Amino acid sequence: MRLRCDFKGDKIPLSHNLMFVSLIKEALKKSDSDYYEKTYFYNGKQNKKSKNFCFAAKMKGFEVEGDTANLEDGVSLFISSPDSEFMIYLYNGLLKIKEFKYKDFNIIRGRISLLKEKKVNSTEVIFKTVSPISIKDNRNFFLEIDDERYEKELNYIAGKILENYRGRGLSEKLIFQNVKMNKVVVRQEINTFKEKSGKNYLCINSYEGIFKLRGSLEDLKDLYTLGLGFKRSQGFGMLDIVY
Repeated sequence: MRLRCDFKGDKIPLSHNLMFVSLIKEALKKSDSDYYEKTYFYNGKQNKKSKNFCFAAKMKGFEVEGDTANLEDGVSLFISSPDSEFMIYLYNGLLKIKEFKYKDFNIIRGRISLLKEKKVNSTEVIFKTVSPISIKDNRNFFLEIDDERYEKELNYIAGKILENYRGRGLSEKLIFQNVKMNKVVVRQEINTFKEKSGKNYLCINSYEGIFKLRGSLEDLKDLYTLGLGFKRSQGFGMLDIVY
């Protein structure tokens, strides 16, 4: 399932991923607080298990002013998930949010639309990113796309994403081919990171563009809806199909 929610406002943070993480959490709380708690907490602690969704926020023109993006024609939130329960709770919660405030920023919800998904009909698919893909190793170092370990670590996180969603990982190894991917560095605010480094943000190396992925038909279908890579529930890894 895919959903689009439009917002109007004068400005949002230039690093706005966490703003929309907060919005998604607020929507789930308003829809069903027990479901929200189950999704984000476990035994009273933050649940670090990967979530069954990914998202992307797209601004329709903007001007940069310091750490702020001054909006020209609003911003749209795109969310993808194969988990119908999550999407129903999210949709109902968004309906209850007319206005959302985040720090010094304020946006007004507009239209919510369900989007038609494309079909995965082959074991080889050309994807393009809707939000950038981030891959890291077991030491939490973000990898360059030409690193010899990139495909291995991509397979690792893809397997974990599928296992957390459906109870089993990859059916077969994924073969990744860079078609036209470009590096982007995304700055993400992280309060706990400040305690360790003195900074309140983390620079995340990631890639956007077009790539080919070969694997099992079922795996590719699920990854199309779940997203690919790390930090999917924080605005990374959302995919669209080129052909």
